Amino acid sequence: MIFAQDTASLCPVCLSRIPAQRVVRGSAVYLEKSCPDHGAFSARIWEGVPEFTGWQRPKIPTRPPHCAHPVERGCPFDCGLCPDHRQRSCTIILEVTDRCNLACPVCYADARGMDGDDPSLATIQTWYAAAREAGAGSNIQLSGGEPTVREDLPRIVAMGCEAGFRFIQVNTNGLRLGRDPEFVRELKSAGLSSVFLQFDGTDDAIYRKLRGRDLLDEKLAAINACARNQIGVVLVPTLVPGVNDHDIGNILRLAVDRSPSIRSVHFQPVSYFGRMLHPPQDTDRLTLPQLMRSIEAQTGAGFKADHFKPPGCENALCSFSASFLTMPDKSVRAVGGTRTGKCCPAPIQADVGAAKAIAFVARQWGAAQRESTGPEPACRACDGDADGSMGLDFFLQRAKTHLLSVSAMAFQDVWNLDLERARDCCIHVMAPDRRLVPFCLYNLTGSTGQRLYRP
Repeated sequence: MIFAQDTASLCPVCLSRIPAQRVVRGSAVYLEKSCPDHGAFSARIWEGVPEFTGWQRPKIPTRPPHCAHPVERGCPFDCGLCPDHRQRSCTIILEVTDRCNLACPVCYADARGMDGDDPSLATIQTWYAAAREAGAGSNIQLSGGEPTVREDLPRIVAMGCEAGFRFIQVNTNGLRLGRDPEFVRELKSAGLSSVFLQFDGTDDAIYRKLRGRDLLDEKLAAINACARNQIGVVLVPTLVPGVNDHDIGNILRLAVDRSPSIRSVHFQPVSYFGRMLHPPQDTDRLTLPQLMRSIEAQTGAGFKADHFKPPGCENALCSFSASFLTMPDKSVRAVGGTRTGKCCPAPIQADVGAAKAIAFVARQWGAAQRESTGPEPACRACDGDADGSMGLDFFLQRAKTHLLSVSAMAFQDVWNLDLERARDCCIHVMAPDRRLVPFCLYNLTGSTGQRLYRP
């Protein structure tokens, strides 16, 4: 079966807007486009089950509450956000430094060592004010570069809390967190909710390939430091075919073992921007359905592909997620049932989906709020029936502390950019001039290194 859906994209060479199509051929879907000056391009965007045509979460678009740029040239050239954008901010990213204490071969920000000037606290204060105006109630992620190279990072966290943001997260490689316990305590005291921890695998061979040196012990030390200080940890593996896609099950088993300190695993299949400029082949990509099936296969069906569902906030082709209860015997139970056999969901207002996503992330990715519950049951039945079904009281108590979310975000690069997806984006970067730009567009890199928005 072959059919096509029209959309729009950019030429990877000249970054001109050009027509594109999502073309379904059998079990695979390709984004195909042609530039009159630079020829045709094709990128695989979907492969196998769950089927592309059934993976949907329809939404009624919502204009952002504050539009800082008029529609002049059209998407993607009027970000601010513009009135044609179809979703409010869910997470706003503030890049508080360009410096980094690693030199990773894979880096979307293309960070350049420890040289460079950081934005001042006064500048960051204006960013918080702009974020409050454009995306009141959004979650905040402090990123870079590597934010922990700033000595005043605890003050930046505190400023966000003072500005009224209830969830502040730091996107970090974790090196300083594992080495500097006082710094971690200061971050917690300042109001830090969560750490978005670069965590590419459970084998140092993976880190040597993706990050340039052995890092596993330092990553584990960072997790331990956050656990001691009641800071929620999200493991964030960048998945590169042939490098660490075989380690998906081991990452999930580590997360279950370290639950409830680890609150989530958020997979990010590699995107080809930043330092990854070469034109990728289809074999260089890991699509969302391939990832779902790999999760099931590598965990012995402990985490099933049918457990994962499309998002309620961003475009359905951007991500998937599910929640699991981690049990005392290190098994997991899916929360919310399976996707198979469900009726097509009714459309929801985009801003309603965003509000639910904001609340879920703040609740789930922050530290578990422990309560005195007495000794944990040791058996799988867990105060339930002999067949292993779970007692309601146990479930309600366990769910307060031992939920593990598993999700993935398929960021777009210039080769597979679908502007319909970009218009639905809810993860926005605060540009230096205080405009909000969808994450994929902010980091977009043309085939010769040219950019749309990142300085």
